[in-house]
Amino acid sequence: MSDPFRAETPSETLPQFPKKNDDAYRERPRERRGDPFRALALDAPGPSPSHPPEIPEDRLDPEAIKVIARLRYTGHQAYFVGGCVRDVLLGRVPKDFDVATSAHPGEVRATFRNCRLIGRRFRLAHVYFRGGKVIEVATFRKNPVDAAEDLAEGGDLLITRDNVFGTAEEDARRRDFTVNGLFYDVFAGEVIDYVGGRSDLEARRIATIGEPEIRMREDPVRALRAVRFASRLGFTIEPETFAAMRRHAGELGRCAPPRLLEETFKILRCGASSRAFELLRSSGTLGVLLPALDAFYGEASDEGRRRFLAYLSALDALVHSGEEPSEAVLLGTLLMHLPVGEGGVVNERERLLSELVTTARLPRRIAERARLALLAQRTFQAPLRRRKRGFSSQAYFKDALQLLRINVKATGEGAEFLERFAANEVAHELPGSHRQERASERPRLLHLESVPSGESSRATPLGARGEPAAIPEGEQPGRRRRRRRGGRRRGRRGGTPGGAGGTSTTP
Repeated sequence: MSDPFRAETPSETLPQFPKKNDDAYRERPRERRGDPFRALALDAPGPSPSHPPEIPEDRLDPEAIKVIARLRYTGHQAYFVGGCVRDVLLGRVPKDFDVATSAHPGEVRATFRNCRLIGRRFRLAHVYFRGGKVIEVATFRKNPVDAAEDLAEGGDLLITRDNVFGTAEEDARRRDFTVNGLFYDVFAGEVIDYVGGRSDLEARRIATIGEPEIRMREDPVRALRAVRFASRLGFTIEPETFAAMRRHAGELGRCAPPRLLEETFKILRCGASSRAFELLRSSGTLGVLLPALDAFYGEASDEGRRRFLAYLSALDALVHSGEEPSEAVLLGTLLMHLPVGEGGVVNERERLLSELVTTARLPRRIAERARLALLAQRTFQAPLRRRKRGFSSQAYFKDALQLLRINVKATGEGAEFLERFAANEVAHELPGSHRQERASERPRLLHLESVPSGESSRATPLGARGEPAAIPEGEQPGRRRRRRRGGRRRGRRGGTPGGAGGTSTTP
């Protein structure tokens, strides 16, 4: 009887796919090696046969290429997009590599087991790899508001939901700036430019995609992003875009405070915060973002302004050195330009900090940690006998030490304190073997051990870590077990040797 589940087609007529080690595989054209069977295994595609790739493959993230290959295998479009394409074309090393695809978020999650969907206003997929690496995958979207057709003149253009899916070109045209609207097709080896981003990249110019007036009304936070990109990349802002930023600076107050705070910290971490601060003031956005700081800076003398900008330049140097300053350090840098003294000067720093908490919606935990790190600057200069015990083990010590580095860089004072405490920080991070060697140099203490009644107590020397040193077997005194608090005595003297209730005292 024939098997009903067996195929009737002879095995000779079935397609035979060559193995990777076979000659037939090696003889295939290179462009066919990017077929679905390699994509299923998440292999990188081969270069286009017509021309060399515009971006060498070794400058792209291998895990992101695997994500693109899998999405292409399942029948979707997938490209590198945004800042990673911009930075690679500028010769920079991107912080991360983002992927844009035609697959909807649910389809991306169904394609990757190691995937999680996040976001409400902007639904994204995160694909996780070993070592904590995350590749962000976004679906092609189009602008949810068509200002020319759907709204009357003067209508509200503020975007509150952004999950209207579209094509790759629609996705490029809904982005903020032309230099961020570039795609890269790793299979074809070509940069896809729908918005003229290549020309603005060559001109080192930040310009909005479409009408600047509409773009700033749709999302006022784009003004802060323009400042950050222009400062970090050393670009200029296109005049019409800058004029629209000034006209709609007041609309930043309508945005969610967490978004404004996050963008503020990004500006301070961009490595060009001194130039960004000047752009924020000239565009009128600083008065909405940090009104207390803007008012104080406007009333400060020329010397006070130079001191403040010197601290921002020192912060930029710290970022370029590879360190990652915390939010408390960023906030402390904005306040360190105030001279340290008694009375009203110190109170002015506290007042400015409390106003930032009130007006900028700054979390109080960050403000308190910044306050402690600022107060610790005096502790660095205090004599050893007056210094707080355990100062270097406090949670805010690392923040205080980074602020000390910023202060030394800005003023040139206190280098001897920095050298002393930086060495102390390295000593706290010694490996365990080094700590043991240092512990072995401590003096050996004596420990009076409890012994049974009728026998004299003897002093037992302690080892390097405090445990009793080894004593010859014949000289060890008899012991009895100590009962736990709240429990009953587990063993009694004179018990049966090897019994369940006690220890033997017979030799």
